[in-house]
Amino acid sequence: MKLPPIDMTPVSHPYPMTTMFGAIELSAQRVPDAPAFSFEGKVTSYKEFVKRIEQTARAFLACGIKKDDVVTICMPNTPQGVICLYALNRIGAVANMVHPLSSQKNITFYLNYSGSKMILTLAQFYDKVRAATDEADGDVKILVARIRDELAFPKNILYRAVKNKEIVNIPEGKKDIIWSDFIRCGADIKLPPVEFDKNKTAVILYSGGTSGTPKGIMLSDYNFNALGMQVGEIAGCRLDWGTKFLSVMPIFHGFGLGIGIHTVLENGAMCILIPQFTKESYAKAVLKNKPNFIAGVPTLFEALLKVDVFNGADLSFLKGVFSGGDSLSPELKKRADAFLREHNASIQIREGYGLTECVTASCVTPHDRAKEGSIGLPLRDMVYKIVEPGTFNELPAGERGEIIISGPTLMLGYMKAPEENAKTLRTDENGTTWMFSGDMGLMDEEGFVYFKQRMKRLIVTSGYNVYPTHIENILDKHEAVDYSCVIGVRDPYKMQRVRAYIVLKEGFEQTEETKQKILDYCKTYLDVFERPKEIIFKDELPKTLVGKVAYHSLEEEAEKEQLEKETATV
Repeated sequence: MKLPPIDMTPVSHPYPMTTMFGAIELSAQRVPDAPAFSFEGKVTSYKEFVKRIEQTARAFLACGIKKDDVVTICMPNTPQGVICLYALNRIGAVANMVHPLSSQKNITFYLNYSGSKMILTLAQFYDKVRAATDEADGDVKILVARIRDELAFPKNILYRAVKNKEIVNIPEGKKDIIWSDFIRCGADIKLPPVEFDKNKTAVILYSGGTSGTPKGIMLSDYNFNALGMQVGEIAGCRLDWGTKFLSVMPIFHGFGLGIGIHTVLENGAMCILIPQFTKESYAKAVLKNKPNFIAGVPTLFEALLKVDVFNGADLSFLKGVFSGGDSLSPELKKRADAFLREHNASIQIREGYGLTECVTASCVTPHDRAKEGSIGLPLRDMVYKIVEPGTFNELPAGERGEIIISGPTLMLGYMKAPEENAKTLRTDENGTTWMFSGDMGLMDEEGFVYFKQRMKRLIVTSGYNVYPTHIENILDKHEAVDYSCVIGVRDPYKMQRVRAYIVLKEGFEQTEETKQKILDYCKTYLDVFERPKEIIFKDELPKTLVGKVAYHSLEEEAEKEQLEKETATV
């Protein structure tokens, strides 16, 4: 494989004024034979990657997908999901990214909300997605991908033999299409020129809403390309061909898509795609693939520290370990750093902070320095201010206030939500647009940022943002539920787990059978990470002076119970 030498000079040029596909094309022109990604041991070069993207783009055009149309990608980290993302981008269409374990009702919501014309999913999710499209407002065609189609011989044969879930029975009269047939559709189609518009939506990612309705976050090519260069600059070693990134964070998440996929590919490095994992299989993947960079949520690193697979392992190949999606406690950071040193990795775990509204991380711990409790320094051209909540009044160093952010990764806005946009995106007297994060923090005299708490009512479980109001709205529609309150309870693995307090309607009994019926009901309307792990029945719930449920009182009660249990254990 003939590759150019790695240029180690600092990156200082402007962000690529091209599409996300255009950024990948530039990588392919620079290092055509370098590996772009691997999946279950099968490696695809940048040259082959671009070829497959354009082949898929032609197929989308042949199926009637055109510029500005929305297509939902409901996939784990597989080659088809990544290829479709860039193929849609190649023709100016919009990728609507959705969790493949979303409930049927939520998939229908995402399809209707985005106005999707088509949805890509895996064969094993076909029946659920078919039911979701049947309830959607428009005629949504399903594109069905299979894992075995991306495996090298003989894995593809063995996988086919043991995975009967990849058998798909398309109902008569439906226009759904299998991936292999889909690809053949576009053989004679001519691709249009690549068009770049800095203010055009390229990707829709989702963030839960405090009002109970998920918000679609519109992100541009420029947002993703800027992030790719920002993160590439602070990696600790030059992120380029020959470096490998274990891409386990999901592509429907800003962290997974923005850093684990696009940042890696924009810089010419290699993604190792992992569609699903346990802590044991993750550890084995690290040792087998020897990636230079890994990233995950704190709960993942908490689990990895306890895996026997790493006993005596040499992890000197690691050049960067990033944590995001939730706060990294000082205690966990100390243990993780000690673990890395004990396994010959001369690095520290680095915490990142950000919101999907700016793709993902916009502030990261430097590779060679850290301050206890700090989330690090803002990335290049990202400006942080600490202000009096809801105002532009900047506070002095060391004083706590609301974190507001400005910079090139700032979202275009929330889809179909002008009131939310007006609250979140505000322009100051100098014409600079700022995002009001709803998070409280402070900044020291050196510019290090410290996250303190969220102003919004929010549960963070295993790195996912969960909005209690949304869950309460679902629970309160159940025939047995009079009203409910949902809180997050401290959990040693997930950081927080979802607990629901429920007052039943008259005539319903507080039994395990009733509890199970409510949990089964939740499976239809809530995603896996949103579903309550505990249900506690109450005759009544505490109220505020104005009659609202006093969720803070329940949080305090739960925390007191937790402390009593811990004290009793000691």
